[in-house]
Amino acid sequence: MNLQFFKQLSECLICSTCTGDGAPSSSRVFVVRRDQDIYIHTLRKLFNESHGIFMGLQRSEEELAGKSRKAQLVQVSKNYRSVIRACMEDMHQAAALKLGPAFLQVSILSAMELIWNLCEILFVEAATAGPLLLRLLDWVRLHVCDVDSMVREVLSSESPSKHKLFWNVVDVFVLQGRMDEARHLLSKEASANPASMNMYKILDDFMKKMPVPSLGNTQTLTELELKWQHWHEECQRYLQDGTFASNPHMESICKILLGDEDAILEKKELMTTWYHFLVTRLLYSHPTVKPMELRFYAQSSMDLFLGGESSPEPLDMILMAAFEFEMHQVIKECSIVLSNWWFVAHLTDLLDHCKLLQSHNLYFGSNMREFLLLEYASGLFSHHSLWQLGVDYFDHCPEYGRVYLELHIERIPLSTEQKALKVLRICEQRQMHEQVRSICKIMAMKALRNNRLGSALSWSIRAKDAAFATLISDRFLKDYCEKGCFSDLDLIDNLGPSMLLSDRLTFLGKYREFHRLYGEKRFAEAARLLLTLMTAHIAPCSFWMTLLTDALPLLEQKEVIFSAEQTYELMRCLEDLTAGNPDKQKFQDDDVETTKVEMLRLALARNLARVIVKEGTVEGS
Repeated sequence: MNLQFFKQLSECLICSTCTGDGAPSSSRVFVVRRDQDIYIHTLRKLFNESHGIFMGLQRSEEELAGKSRKAQLVQVSKNYRSVIRACMEDMHQAAALKLGPAFLQVSILSAMELIWNLCEILFVEAATAGPLLLRLLDWVRLHVCDVDSMVREVLSSESPSKHKLFWNVVDVFVLQGRMDEARHLLSKEASANPASMNMYKILDDFMKKMPVPSLGNTQTLTELELKWQHWHEECQRYLQDGTFASNPHMESICKILLGDEDAILEKKELMTTWYHFLVTRLLYSHPTVKPMELRFYAQSSMDLFLGGESSPEPLDMILMAAFEFEMHQVIKECSIVLSNWWFVAHLTDLLDHCKLLQSHNLYFGSNMREFLLLEYASGLFSHHSLWQLGVDYFDHCPEYGRVYLELHIERIPLSTEQKALKVLRICEQRQMHEQVRSICKIMAMKALRNNRLGSALSWSIRAKDAAFATLISDRFLKDYCEKGCFSDLDLIDNLGPSMLLSDRLTFLGKYREFHRLYGEKRFAEAARLLLTLMTAHIAPCSFWMTLLTDALPLLEQKEVIFSAEQTYELMRCLEDLTAGNPDKQKFQDDDVETTKVEMLRLALARNLARVIVKEGTVEGS
């Protein structure tokens, strides 16, 4: 597979800013991003589905040991691969519709699944000699040389054995160890050509009796090797006797069964890759290959297959590193070649849970798993919605995860109140108090700029910002003076203990309570509260005249509301207001204010007279 495009994706782009003799070019700014893949809509499934698998792995029972734990980790690996394959199918559909980068992404996802599957076999499952070959055969069959279309074409023809692709299909089946399918096709050749019946029976018998490892078989490797050696010698004898000399195709198949490297390499175009050649070579020459022997066979297979005609590509080097059991090299090469951090972050996390990377710490204090997860999560935070996934990845980075989360959460654009609440909830769940205050202040300021006083007050209370709450309370009072009514009554009526955040907010809440009591005709309670607001000195001086004016309707009630003592208090407040006003002259020149003062003095005098008469009458009686 040609992965030259990976290099192009990972290289830095340099944009020239000048043209001609130093003349300035366009004033546009080009933003170059490595994590561009997160903006591809079809890959959203990859990021979202794998997030669920990742979280499940972090929560999994660490107490499981031995085979149970290994089986669990293998299943997790398969789940990751199934997500990659599902995305690949979606990309195939998009590619058929010629949508954007779909062609490129299909190749990238295919390579990712190929690498992941090999790592699953070698590292996660850690297949031993015997089962190892079976796993590698499955790997090749799944990822290399799809023959299904050729098979359909051959079998649908009138005479399959005479089809031009007939022997190609048989050869591919043999090269992939698919003996039953190869024998089935060869039976058609025998039926169509009775002269080759004897050769077919001998070859069919060899293919049928070929010893191969079996997962459920209890035979030892030594027994398997002895059986294989005996089978190999018998096959060799028939070839030397010239049994298949009259049929070059069957003779070629017999040579492949004997592991003849030249015969296998003649089918180079059918195998297409050196790692297919490697697995075929192992199947027919070293079926009991041990994991640690793979590096030698892999290197020689690549050299033989490429033959100096071409140099290894990035994918070749990654697979070679895997066959050499150089896990860190696999991760390093994938980090360089792939266009985003998804693959290396999740693979490394899985390998870390397999206890394969415990000893590898980086020089700056973190380990490889955490470093790659931090990079991947940081990329997610540049997306308008995927950033929410990044939060969970940061949560599972014990060394630097919280620091990264704090830095990135502050950069999220709080475009809507709904998004701000979502970010706020994340911060509150993690006791990120500084970020909570910052978000609330930002949203309070936005609301204030848009003259949404209720929202601004709500955010300032949530931020526990007394100064800002005081500022907004003043705005509420100013609006009341101008309009004669309060906005956002539900909020003010339900301030509860929050009103204690600042004196001005307390005054706002209590002043609203005064209006509520007055509206319910609970005049005595309203009068006591109004007097308390004035004598407690929590009301702004500019609002005193409003409070005194609010006392007028109570002073004019038929029933006496204010006692003599309360009336004297109101008189003192009025005199303090008129005598202590710095703009006294201006105050006196204002006809409206002068009229209010005169009306208040008259009302207070009349109320005092009424209350003296009433109280005197009570005392006399």
